[in-house]
Order: sequence, then C-alpha cells, then structure tokens
Amino acid sequence: MVSWQRAESVGFVQVSGLKKHFYSGKAVLKAVDGVNFDIGRGETFGLVGESGCGKTTVGRTLVKLYEPTGGTIIIDGRDITQITGVSERRAFASRTQMIFQDPYSSLDPRMTVGDIIGEGLDIHGLYDSVAERQQIIYSKLDSVGLRREHANRFPHEFSGGQRQRIGIARSLAVNPRFIVCDEPISALDVSVQAQIVNLLMKLQQDFGLTYLFIAHDLSMVRHISDRVGVMYLGKLIEITDSAGLYKNPAHPYTKALFSAIPAADPAYEKERKRVLLQGEVPSPINPPPGCRFSGRCQYVMKQCREEEPELKEIAPQHFCSCHLN
Repeated sequence: MVSWQRAESVGFVQVSGLKKHFYSGKAVLKAVDGVNFDIGRGETFGLVGESGCGKTTVGRTLVKLYEPTGGTIIIDGRDITQITGVSERRAFASRTQMIFQDPYSSLDPRMTVGDIIGEGLDIHGLYDSVAERQQIIYSKLDSVGLRREHANRFPHEFSGGQRQRIGIARSLAVNPRFIVCDEPISALDVSVQAQIVNLLMKLQQDFGLTYLFIAHDLSMVRHISDRVGVMYLGKLIEITDSAGLYKNPAHPYTKALFSAIPAADPAYEKERKRVLLQGEVPSPINPPPGCRFSGRCQYVMKQCREEEPELKEIAPQHFCSCHLN
C-alpha cells in the first residue's frame, strides 16, 4: 500500500498518480497532475481549493466524463481506467453518479421531472413494468423531499433548491454506491444551502453512500466531510481529517484559505490576523518548477523553487506537501 493511503484499510475509492492533461497544439494544460487519495466506504471526502485548481476535473475523471491521461482509479476493487466496452460503462454508471453544480443547466428543460429521474431506469432496465417504474420515481422524489405530483412538471416550474433536489433524485435512481458532488450548493441561495447539505448527509446514512464532495465553501465542507483534501494548481497539498485540518492547518496555502473564513465572534474576528497571498495563481500550462505555491508563499526558500515537495505524513493521518514540515 502506498504511503498516502490510510494504514487501517484499503479505500473504497483509490486514486493513484491521477493525471488529466488537455492539449491544444503544442500547449499542455496540466489540470490534474499526479493526485493521490483514497475514500473509505461510507465516507465523505471533501476537496477544496481556488477556482481552476482542478477539483472539478478530478470529479469528472472519477465518473469517466473525462478519460485520465495517467494514473489509476480503483472503485470497489475495479480499475475503472480499464473499462472500455459499452456494457462495462453502463454497469459502472449504475454504481457511480454525479450531482452537478448548476441545477439550471443540468436538467433538460424539455423533459418532465418524472422522465428526468426515469431516464437512468430506462437505460439500465431497472424495472419490470410501467407501474414499477412510476413507483421508483415516486420513491426517489419522496427521498429528496418532493411530492408525487412534481413528477408531471417541468424544471422551469421549480426553484433552484428544488431543481437540485431533482438532480439528486436522478442520481439516486440507479442505486449508486459512490456519488461525486460537484459544488452542489454554490449556485443556491444561502438559506437553501444548509438544507441540501443536510439532505445529502441523511441520504448517505439511508443508502450507505460514499461521497466526493467538491466545494469552495470551507464551512460547509467542514460540516459534511470526514476528511478533507486541499488542492492547488493540479496538486493535492494537504490531507487530513476535517476537524484536524481546521484546528491545525499545516500548509501555508491552507492557512491562508482558512484565515479568510469569517468568524462568528466579532471580537475574535477583529483581533485575528489574515494571511494575505501575494501575486497570481500561475498558469497550469506552464507551472513553476519546484513547489507550485512558491511564488506566493511568504516562507519560500531556495529549496522550494528547485525541488517539488512530496505529500508526506507529518502527523498520524495528516499529510502535507511542504518543505517546512
């Protein structure tokens, strides 16, 4: 077992050396460039970082919306990078689903809610009669807090939060075991975000789901995640349990992220020091040598600009990619 995995068990999802590069002429955009992590069965692994760091690309690659450039992805004991045939892809799709960020563009406006949820049932042949199909659709609507009569309506008749519930019901229809949640609350009103996160947590308990939860809202990630990985410019730079990461972040970039979270106590908020990052995020087409954060880090050393740090264990189950640790 490689060193970045948890010692006590092999993960339900195991990602090793994952790369996803995009090519345009001679230019190579290294969106994901050697990422390693695992997710235990029934666990929620949060993935955070700035926009453009590669979070969504990781998620889309895990559900085979993108084919990886390199590395392996093992889900429930099967290396999905070796799946090629149509029947194999369909079987994989029935076990692994994705909840998309935008509840407005991810639902076909020409289809009723019932047909949106039932499409997966049709593709995978998960019913024996029209009556059973309808009953499954009603059951999934009920599980996400919607009513039976909603099945005959169209997406434009619903609010953003309701549309996201429809998207969640669609992902549940084929009885998956692993779901990638790609910023499922970022397009919603703040008043609705907590409702959707709590719904996802309830569904995880009810159906034994495993989540990759991608987000930039660090407070919500802390609430839902068991462990959290921090990404920067296509690399994972820190991984540990949720409580430990918030209590004791080790990487300078992680510290800067968490310093931007507003504090509930006005007195503490007034006294605490913000960590301000200098400069701009480098281009993933031409990342700097050594540590990719070196150009913005206040603790940068000569070694940082020349040698890329390894993701190593600095405390029990706390991994960090920094020469200072």
